[in-house]
Amino acid sequence: MSAKFGKAVAAGLTALCIAATAANAGCEGRKTTGTVVGAGAGGVLGNVITHGSVIGTVGGAVVGGVAGHSIAKDNCASHRHYSYRHGRRGYYDRDNHWHYV
Repeated sequence: MSAKFGKAVAAGLTALCIAATAANAGCEGRKTTGTVVGAGAGGVLGNVITHGSVIGTVGGAVVGGVAGHSIAKDNCASHRHYSYRHGRRGYYDRDNHWHYV
């Protein structure tokens, strides 16, 4: 029964990750997408490493989610093009609003 449960969890997390990735393709959703994908991959990896342990699955999901969020956050910030306006550094967001840094 443990192997069936592990496979069901892996399939469910994979489907959730694919759906979340498609829904949050923009820069605003990259942190959410990174968290969900990281948690899914970490949960599956934790399940495999600990041979179906619930604690390993949950621990892997938490670590993977934190790592995915951190990586996505760093990648999202690098897409801004900074310039100067009124002598202060800033950027335009995707809705063409100016933000000072």
